[in-house]
Amino acid sequence: MTFLSDFGLTLDLAIILAIDITIAVILLALMRYLQGWSVRVNSRAELADRDNFAFGVSTAGAVLALGIVLTGAITGEAANSYAMEAIGMTCYGVFGLVLIKFGRFLHDKVALNEFDKNSQIVNGNMSVAIVDAAAAIATAIIIRSVLMWAEDITVDTFIAIFTAFLISQLMLVLLTRFREHQYAKHNQGDSMQKALEQGQVAIAVRHSGYMIAMAFTFNAASHFIIYDPTAYLMNIVGWLTFSVIMLIALSVLLAIVKKLVLAQINLTDEVEKQHNVGVAAVELAISIGIALILAALMA
Repeated sequence: MTFLSDFGLTLDLAIILAIDITIAVILLALMRYLQGWSVRVNSRAELADRDNFAFGVSTAGAVLALGIVLTGAITGEAANSYAMEAIGMTCYGVFGLVLIKFGRFLHDKVALNEFDKNSQIVNGNMSVAIVDAAAAIATAIIIRSVLMWAEDITVDTFIAIFTAFLISQLMLVLLTRFREHQYAKHNQGDSMQKALEQGQVAIAVRHSGYMIAMAFTFNAASHFIIYDPTAYLMNIVGWLTFSVIMLIALSVLLAIVKKLVLAQINLTDEVEKQHNVGVAAVELAISIGIALILAALMA
């Protein structure tokens, strides 16, 4: 009897695993085609015929972002039935996909509003593609943390998730505006968005590091907020307050660590004037590394 019971349990887990993987694969494939549809191009032609590296980077960011979101959808205990498992996985997966696309739309129209992102990527602008991919990944990290924070499948749950998502997008816009202010201060009022439009990859790499780092600090904020999907106002205040605190803590730590790790290197001159991708990559690594450490400490 014990053997039969164990076999039945193993079979149930295998079927649930198969359900989750099948839905995940379908959604990942859908994301690839959505990339082409969203910019009105044939994704196969862009990737294989035109060898559009920028479109490939943007698509890679979108696919990786959805994969990150799906890890939040499948983490946790299995549902009580195969149907509920399929419904739950599909609901969270589709909702995550929609939020990723909506987040990218907001990022394009609000954060990077000085140029047409889609046309830049279709024309092969690698710096814009890098920032686009990083924005998608940052949004996905945030969505995953909120999915892990939520505990059930109700209308209130999705409202709570969407509320945290909107706060995160506000934080990404504020971060972008702050980085633009810093860039303008060091470059006689020039626009960081203009630099991205001109294809300055080093600036794109550095800014990508800041966005992904901010996403991890947002994840750390989720450990301080008690899950209550009906506490609409408290959720807004809680996410906003802790996100701002974590972003300030991250900024202070980064300023200190970069002074130590990149001592005797003029970061403004190397990245913004000489377009040194190597130094920008080190900055990206420091930003994400410190954010991960900070998130681990807060957990």
